[in-house]
Amino acid sequence: MRTSPNRLIATIFGAVYLLVGLLGFAVTSGVGFFATEGPLLIIFAVNPLHNVIHLAIGAVLLAAGLKSVPAARSVNTTVGAVYLLVGIVGLFLLNTSLNIIALNGADNVLHLASAVLLLGVGLSQDKTVNRRTTVRAGRA
Repeated sequence: MRTSPNRLIATIFGAVYLLVGLLGFAVTSGVGFFATEGPLLIIFAVNPLHNVIHLAIGAVLLAAGLKSVPAARSVNTTVGAVYLLVGIVGLFLLNTSLNIIALNGADNVLHLASAVLLLGVGLSQDKTVNRRTTVRAGRA
């Protein structure tokens, strides 16, 4: 893991998102599952659905980071693309009834920053090609 930026980022992000998901439940007691406005966890708005999503994303990232470089690279790229979409769409959902994960401006900034980092690492790092596999595939 020390030599793979993808595994390191996936593991760190996974652990952080799991922690945020768990901490979110400490502040969302009595909040509707799909509430469009939620209490703040530091500066980020959360509701129970938002917490569940953080737990799921954290678990996937952590598992991929601990499994292998290809898994971490794939998950980083996928989660980064999803966060890019959420960050952009989230800009239009603020103060609407469609905001079922209680996004606020700080959430959108965090999602866009996470997207840049995850996509950047996922698409640019750990791209070594196994020549032995490539040569064998070319002979077949």
